[in-house]
Amino acid sequence: MSLTRRDFARNSAITGAGVALAGSVGALATAPNALAATETDTTTTAPGTGTGTADGHADGTLSADRHVGIGYGPLLPDPEGLLALPAGFSYEIITYSGRTTLESGEFTPSNHDGTAAFDGPRGATLLVNNHEIGGPRTRAARPVPLTEGLVYDPAAAGGCTVVEVRRSGQVAEWVGVAGTATNCAGGTTPWGTWLTCEETEDKAGSNGMTKDHGYVFEVDPEDRRANRDPKPLKALGRYAHEAVVIDPRRGHAYLTEDASNPNGLLFRWTPPEGFRHGRGRLRTLADDAGRFQAFKCFDSGGGFVDDLSRASRIGTVYGVDWVDVPDRDARTVSVRKQFTAGQVTRCRKLEGMWWGDGGAYIVSSYARAESPGEAHDGQVWFYDPGRRTLTLKVLIGVNPDPSADGAYDGPDNITVSPYGGLIIAEDGDGVQHLFGATDRGRTYPIARNELNLGTPEEPEYSEFTGVTFSPDGRTLYANIQTPGIMLAITGPWKRQRR
Repeated sequence: MSLTRRDFARNSAITGAGVALAGSVGALATAPNALAATETDTTTTAPGTGTGTADGHADGTLSADRHVGIGYGPLLPDPEGLLALPAGFSYEIITYSGRTTLESGEFTPSNHDGTAAFDGPRGATLLVNNHEIGGPRTRAARPVPLTEGLVYDPAAAGGCTVVEVRRSGQVAEWVGVAGTATNCAGGTTPWGTWLTCEETEDKAGSNGMTKDHGYVFEVDPEDRRANRDPKPLKALGRYAHEAVVIDPRRGHAYLTEDASNPNGLLFRWTPPEGFRHGRGRLRTLADDAGRFQAFKCFDSGGGFVDDLSRASRIGTVYGVDWVDVPDRDARTVSVRKQFTAGQVTRCRKLEGMWWGDGGAYIVSSYARAESPGEAHDGQVWFYDPGRRTLTLKVLIGVNPDPSADGAYDGPDNITVSPYGGLIIAEDGDGVQHLFGATDRGRTYPIARNELNLGTPEEPEYSEFTGVTFSPDGRTLYANIQTPGIMLAITGPWKRQRR
């Protein structure tokens, strides 16, 4: 049933505003009713400079209490040249592609991406780690090993590994699913599994593949037997998947698409009548089970919104309708190309998602010339399924100099912090950070990637991915995608002041 204009006007009046900061530094807000703020804590030490020590600050920088209780102070250069952190924080390498090994003796695969943490046996933490490796397996330097019984397409190089971090500090790693392609993000389920998403549209016979790709697969971190004979969840569509969240109350799945020419879509899957979620139940569904739909937005005057980049003000509220996808398996035409102008709303770089506050937070990483609205370096939207409204909570202005430390751009993976607000993995240009955002819009640095993959004259730093807290909230896990490093960050975490 479509929203009426009257319903939308009433809902718009009670939807909270967010935070915007134009210019080189972005401000993020996570609370539904966050207040406007322009202060941002970005005092850091540039890569390769300063005289910081493990228990002190670099010369000339501000101490943590000068930051009015926000964040953890400036980032100190790492003598190992890997990860700059605030004073008092430390990191451990959990897995490192080409150096650490699986239980089978094979090397940890490359290209770490989306990750989720679960309670494991005897106090251990289980992490499911995507490996975003595309193209034919023959061209991959460190593919996911083809473990017997866990392979979907032997020609594909991607997949997931499961990493067990034991209380003793010992680490074990094994394959969760193999033979999938470009496993980018995904999402956890309320029943304790991981949905890994293929960000590709490769079909059998193209790019070396022997099966169609562009699906979602379920990986159980606790039960290895449940992962045998991988089955694509075709009911959730075939396209360049990015992330997925599950509405624990209604059972809907919301899914993002990272695509262009034309820009991608936000999807909703509604389970068939009588279906009940649970471990392994999604794979029992028929390929066309439930309703698979794309979103269509309209403004308070009832006007159609063609692209989310049209929104230039924080607090913008759109009503949302859902339009049936004609062919969710994209047998002849890509899903996003099955709609004509005026049928659906589009958005470039729809990325990470997380479920909270009774709805879905959705990241748009940036918008440039491929989008019809205004350029930006990041948006975060909140979809309220009860009101069927989409509200712009975050707008990051274009960063004029990504090579300079201190500003942020290109939000990607996000996670909820047990200490308040969000932790965001940066996938922008130039310097790459993990940074926090309070519910009042203050941002602060948590880590900086110092692993230079380029040259001293032209440095290059890989994006951060897979940011997630351990179930007890004591450890922040994050990945450096290239070459593929999983890190565990610990330190004096504290609740950020409201």
